[in-house]
Amino acid sequence: QRTVRVTGHYDNAVGTSDAASQGVITSELIVNRPALRTGELLEFVPGLIVTQHSGDGKANQYFLRGFNLDHGTDFATYVDGMPVNMRTHAHGQGYSDLNFLIPELVQRIDYKKGPYFAGEGDFSSAGSARIRLADKLPQGQASISVGQHGYVRGVVADSFAAAQGSLLYALEVNRNNGPWDVPERVRKVSGVLRYSQGTPDDGFSVTAMAYKNSWNATDQVPLRAVESGQLGRFGSLASSDGGDTSRTSLSYAMRQRTENRLFEFDAYVIRSQLELNSDFTYFLAYPEQGDQFQQSERRTVAGVNASESWATQLFGLPLRNKVGVQGRVDRLSPVGLYGTLQRVRQATVREDRVREASLGLYG
Repeated sequence: QRTVRVTGHYDNAVGTSDAASQGVITSELIVNRPALRTGELLEFVPGLIVTQHSGDGKANQYFLRGFNLDHGTDFATYVDGMPVNMRTHAHGQGYSDLNFLIPELVQRIDYKKGPYFAGEGDFSSAGSARIRLADKLPQGQASISVGQHGYVRGVVADSFAAAQGSLLYALEVNRNNGPWDVPERVRKVSGVLRYSQGTPDDGFSVTAMAYKNSWNATDQVPLRAVESGQLGRFGSLASSDGGDTSRTSLSYAMRQRTENRLFEFDAYVIRSQLELNSDFTYFLAYPEQGDQFQQSERRTVAGVNASESWATQLFGLPLRNKVGVQGRVDRLSPVGLYGTLQRVRQATVREDRVREASLGLYG
């Protein structure tokens, strides 16, 4: 007699969630599917499409169930309780740049689709994804990938016992030129340091993350210029377009589970910076120097999330209850739009300083 065990990569079967629009993606599936871009992690969410324009340092373009989500406006994304969507952003409301993630560290993705979930908060009218990173790795790993057009990616990651808990570290370095006439020159570095105790459902973790990226844009070109032979398919009319960005964060996540209750608490501080240089009209306004402009911001985000979940029965019917609070403060100093030439500022279109705070309660 032999036992055959079949394990699915998705946990969204009838009975494990309230609808087909809700489920969990396991690390086994994530490990086994190759991805060129970090943002493609979200393509594990059924029906979600991730694409890219303007280079591999800019937030991806997202599409879900007929929604053009732009760079994340209507799809809320979280990493260990930290919001990825940036409000009042220099480029676009809800801008969600996932390039700081190291895919090898992703343990699971809890996704929800549709505007039905009060606890998902701002930006979640089309859905949400909560990405959870691993506290410890089954084994250390070191890898290097080499490909065409100057592609190089190296990753080192491991975890070990430390002071009654576990210490995890990871470093990713990525370079890529791509097939473009103007090399993309992606220069990306990401690092993670994480200390944890207990289990994901009964313990805590403290995580420090750092990320820096610079690149040249791989933007659109006029079809007529390609058809006339003025440009090739991989050509450019704005060779200095591109940008640089950075992100650092410190976060604390805690879970306490008893027989019938689960208490969850997250706190975080994020510092981020972006300078994005674009030219969509080429030489329309300024035939001599071109129409390049720069969207720029420097941001600090701080916030907390707390919730309590428990199960009860009412007239014999099982009920799952949850109440929570979400608080967030954004400080942008400054956020601006500038006219540029070869990425050098020539004029200020507008420049602002923003203080934005929100408090949410849900049940």
